Amino acid sequence: MRIVVPYPAGGGVDVMVRIVAAKMGERLGQPVVVENRPGANANLGPDHVAKSPADGYTLLASATYLVVNPLLEQQLTWHSGELQPVARLTTTPNLFVVRAVSPFRTLSDFVAQARLHAGLPVGTSGPGAPQSMAMELLRRKERLEFTLVPYRGAPPIMTDLLNGTLAVSVLPLGAIMAIIQGGQFRGLAVTSEDRSPLVPGVPSIAEAGYPDLVIVSWYGLHAPTGTPSAVIQAIARSAKDATADQEVRDAAAKAGGETAFLDTEEFATFLAEDLRRWKRNVAALATR
Repeated sequence: MRIVVPYPAGGGVDVMVRIVAAKMGERLGQPVVVENRPGANANLGPDHVAKSPADGYTLLASATYLVVNPLLEQQLTWHSGELQPVARLTTTPNLFVVRAVSPFRTLSDFVAQARLHAGLPVGTSGPGAPQSMAMELLRRKERLEFTLVPYRGAPPIMTDLLNGTLAVSVLPLGAIMAIIQGGQFRGLAVTSEDRSPLVPGVPSIAEAGYPDLVIVSWYGLHAPTGTPSAVIQAIARSAKDATADQEVRDAAAKAGGETAFLDTEEFATFLAEDLRRWKRNVAALATR
């Protein structure tokens, strides 16, 4: 079985899916291989999976891009009807982050500086990523002028944050937990309603003054449409068992996330609500 991740190795989607995939393989009695297919703003992965045999042996590591990309891009080579939900696996908050030696101590510091100096370089993972949307919503709300620098995923953004090429970015906590703990990055705000127990010293986005910027990343599994129901349910059961495993739960927490399993029907309901949420966000961007 292959799980296709449409981002480079080491990013938030990749980290969380790998944690769960190994245990799923044990439950299914066969290897589960994670395959990275980054590129085209995370569209190469879903295109590949949508066109794969609907036999359960090729799955997509899904995340917010699956909902947002169709709202923002007109020329996709895949569409949402070609993919069906299997299960949600984990969630993780995102972090407005700078390198430790940055002069920005708070999100307000960054906003104030961005008002004075247009063009501060800001790293983004592409328009469909929730992290990019959080930065764009902040930009529109405060009427700021950034220089948005697109990347193929979190790892190269982290490199350029550390070397000072970028002033700030928004990244999944799951992708940067080790660097935060190592003291190389400083969090300005976490994009969840409450503070994360993993970075208790970082204020929530509401505490930072932006309650409408609450954006939590989710990671799940999709299969090609037409995959037999029995196969979908077998995979979902293995995901449920894996996310209930204490070793997996501990690993997810250590990496900055938490297991948050939803079965196939629950995941479909969640996706419908997520679509409504992002339609509102995209509409808000268009009117500002």
